[in-house]
Amino acid sequence: MTGPWRATVLTLYPEMFPGPLGVSLSGDALARAVWALEMRNIRDHGEGRHKRVDDTPAGGGAGMVLRADILAAALDAAAPADDPRPRLLMSPRGAPLTQARVRALAAGPGVVLLCGRFEGVDQRVIDARGLEEVSIGDYVLSGGEIPAMVLIDACVRLLPGVMGKEESGAEESFEGGLLEYPHYTRPREWEGRAIPEVLLSGNHAAIARWRRAEAERLTRERRPDLLPARKPREE
Repeated sequence: MTGPWRATVLTLYPEMFPGPLGVSLSGDALARAVWALEMRNIRDHGEGRHKRVDDTPAGGGAGMVLRADILAAALDAAAPADDPRPRLLMSPRGAPLTQARVRALAAGPGVVLLCGRFEGVDQRVIDARGLEEVSIGDYVLSGGEIPAMVLIDACVRLLPGVMGKEESGAEESFEGGLLEYPHYTRPREWEGRAIPEVLLSGNHAAIARWRRAEAERLTRERRPDLLPARKPREE
């Protein structure tokens, strides 16, 4: 991959960015040009004096729908047909965003993200422009901007040189199909609660076994749905 990882975001509210992406790991990486952020205002392609971007839903119903022709014009201006980046629509009906998908996106050239608003997006632009619908959870937000930030942050932190230690990304929740084990640090005892002795033993094999067992325990208790999807452990 040549050049920085690039995120192009199409939104009605470009002033929301970079927001949290401008601080901490992602902000530092943005300042160092490890990745690039481009904002595109959908309303620049709106119709008429008021730059209208939506209309009433066909068949009736509440709310407004973002127009296919407006969104197509915005997408085509932001990402020509030969742009290799995937085009993603942040949508509660999309496929769940997983760590595996994040890792695949981070390994590519970047993403083009369309942030929906109002009641939804005209299905025709989804089909015509090959938009992949992605969801960050089973709930509905006011728009796709916060989900877009979530996706970008999840990808950026995996880019080379962003995290302090390369192993940081390999020992987190969802890597290897398990939730992450508990963490402890000084003081050794706090409010009558002590750090587990095995973590102070210096026995790295025993520590690895404890962490594995704790990760499996937490996954069974909190996310048993993850266990059937796990690959067999390599010995």
